[in-house]
Amino acid sequence: MVFKRFVQIGRVAYVAFGANEGKLVAIVDVIDQNRALVDGPCTGVKRQSMPFKCMQLTDFVIKVPHSARQKFVRKAWEKAEVNQKWEQSSWAKKIEAKKKRAHMSDFDRYKVMKAKKMVSLNFV
Repeated sequence: MVFKRFVQIGRVAYVAFGANEGKLVAIVDVIDQNRALVDGPCTGVKRQSMPFKCMQLTDFVIKVPHSARQKFVRKAWEKAEVNQKWEQSSWAKKIEAKKKRAHMSDFDRYKVMKAKKMVSLNFV
């Protein structure tokens, strides 16, 4: 299996932890082997330096030049329809399902358990 997600200018990344956890950012510039300058114009993340340890690279890449301004990054982001593609990805759907399960009340978990039992009885 060939590695396809390289750190590059325009690569969209998912912020795994930190203040902007759960948001998407675009890599605008690579500072060194540990950090990158990122910008999330459509997700509310201000331009900042972020360590690669905080990011998980996605399959999405937008066409932006080296050290592009926020206005240009926003236009490229919207043209590539990154938010719509992200919402359709299985990765985003899994994250949303985990959030939904984490916010369930005791009664909600009980209803899910009963529904699963009914479904399994119908298949047997």
